[in-house]
Amino acid sequence: MITRWLVRRSMGWLDARLRIAPQLRLALAKVFPDHWTFMLGEIALYSFVALVATGVFLTFFYDASMADRVYSGGYAPLRGTTVSAAYASTVELSWDVRAGLLMRQAHHWSALFFIGAIIVHMCRIFFTGAFRKPREINWLTGLTMFVLGMATSFAGYSLPDDLLSGSGLRVASAIALSIPVVGPWVQFLFFGGEFPADLTIPRLYILHVLIIPVLIAALLGVHLAVIIRQKHAQFPAPGRNDHNVVGSKLWPTYGIRSLALLCAVLAVIFGFGGFVQINPVWVWGPYEPAAVTAPAQPDWYLGWVDGMLRIFPAVEFRVFGYLVPSPFLPGVLFPAIFILLMYVWPWVDRRLTGDRDRHQVLDRPRNRPARVAAGAWAVSFLALLLGASSNDVVARFTQIPVLGIMRAMRAVVIVVPLVVAAVAYTLARALRDNPDRTLLTLRPRHLVRARRAIVPPRGDEGGRPPEPPHDRSGRLVVPVGDAPKPVASGDAPDEGGRS
Repeated sequence: MITRWLVRRSMGWLDARLRIAPQLRLALAKVFPDHWTFMLGEIALYSFVALVATGVFLTFFYDASMADRVYSGGYAPLRGTTVSAAYASTVELSWDVRAGLLMRQAHHWSALFFIGAIIVHMCRIFFTGAFRKPREINWLTGLTMFVLGMATSFAGYSLPDDLLSGSGLRVASAIALSIPVVGPWVQFLFFGGEFPADLTIPRLYILHVLIIPVLIAALLGVHLAVIIRQKHAQFPAPGRNDHNVVGSKLWPTYGIRSLALLCAVLAVIFGFGGFVQINPVWVWGPYEPAAVTAPAQPDWYLGWVDGMLRIFPAVEFRVFGYLVPSPFLPGVLFPAIFILLMYVWPWVDRRLTGDRDRHQVLDRPRNRPARVAAGAWAVSFLALLLGASSNDVVARFTQIPVLGIMRAMRAVVIVVPLVVAAVAYTLARALRDNPDRTLLTLRPRHLVRARRAIVPPRGDEGGRPPEPPHDRSGRLVVPVGDAPKPVASGDAPDEGGRS
């Protein structure tokens, strides 16, 4: 009762001065569609909350310095060894600070969950066409958050200055240097000089705790503001169309559900942080330029780049007299092309489908077999590159030479995604042509596309076309799937009359 009284008094005091009651009442009445896939974006948001909370704790104990220190902490095998202050403070966080290991591992796991949730969320958006007009802005902001998330996660992964992360930094330095003309300047900007440099860790630290998180937080604000302004898209169902939203109100139904999800995400993250070991830097040891740990892989979100580097042929050539080193194509050009294609995909899809209308209702993936095939190709291609980044681990356990695995993967990453795309296209087309079937109830005969004769509509006995149905008030009744779509302002029909 006291809490309720305080809330009422506080809100009354604010409303008397700011007149926020109408806006608050409107916000609490906002409707959200009921579907579990809409929670994927919230998992990413709550993982970011965990990232910030645990990161603030870690900043109190981490020393972003390359100065030499003699370790004297609780890890006995390292005691008395001269290491960098960054590495020493990381080990002390894990062994000497109360709850330090829990926070460090929860921070690492929340970063993986954050990127993973964004990827799954973007897959849902891609396959259901949620990137179509008017939601191109949210596709761009979400993709930018994904790129920034990979960048800040890699910077944070490199801060302990251990042997594993140092080996990854050396690879990143080589990739930066491979950029023609501007490579040395890019390398100097991010690494502070020839690697390893004393300024590398401090610069990565500023990127990790300040610059990139502020950009991600700003993009999150833009992302949520656009959702509030445009409202959620929704899956097709009776009673849903491009002009309404069917679901639960923000308060109390959706709000309570979202708070429960927040508690669940935090519970899983801290459960993993407490019971599942990740990145034990005291095992890897401090970074030494003359040493390398093997087998070694980066975190999975950068495995596709590392896999491309491992299996791509060592190709070097000159352009206008400038040498293009072998890491440039797999480490810079191909990832840049792939990400650029993702940025322009809403307009590519619009060009291929001719669909320029505004959409509130999502596509069923089966209705767009070509889009399903493209997405299946991309997912399988990246997954195989991730597998290629573990060729040394596979060689160790299978006793197959690494070179043999590398040659096999060169063929696999080209052939298998094409096969996966063809199978995905065939299945999606079969489901589209047989709407009463599901993936588990398809039969081989459904996979063969039958020719359908085009029969002109029959009119009445006088040859006139049939009258369309009307309701009691005389309004035209047209099924949702067949409803004519008006041309939006700013969009003109093409030469064929389509809009």
